[in-house]
Amino acid sequence: MSTISPETALIYTMVLVSASDDAMTDRELERMTGLVGYLPALRGYRIEHLATDTDTCIDLLQSEEGLDAILGLVAEAVPEKDYDLVYSVACEVAASDGQLPQEELRLLEIIRHTLGIDRLTAAAIERATATRQKTF
Repeated sequence: MSTISPETALIYTMVLVSASDDAMTDRELERMTGLVGYLPALRGYRIEHLATDTDTCIDLLQSEEGLDAILGLVAEAVPEKDYDLVYSVACEVAASDGQLPQEELRLLEIIRHTLGIDRLTAAAIERATATRQKTF
């Protein structure tokens, strides 16, 4: 039994990506809130928990072994068949502000490897995310 819900694991993933470059931008926070309101996987999540879960994740991240602890919680909470959803949410937040600094790219790589997302699946998710970011 996991100590967090699958929904909270998705929130932790979004916070982790947003905080990875030490700058949680307004666009990233807007995208996170939008995903909470949009994704079927987060329908049961109560938006009023977002601030608390964000703070808890940041506290965990600042501890020794924080990244490994959070990724362990995420992997434990989300069924393996849904790891692609975790990676997709991570990509959405990373791409939301139009910048992909090295820290975010490295974190996406770590998430991909931690969850065992194969390269072809990762490429498809990344391409779909990039497509959703296009403007005319």
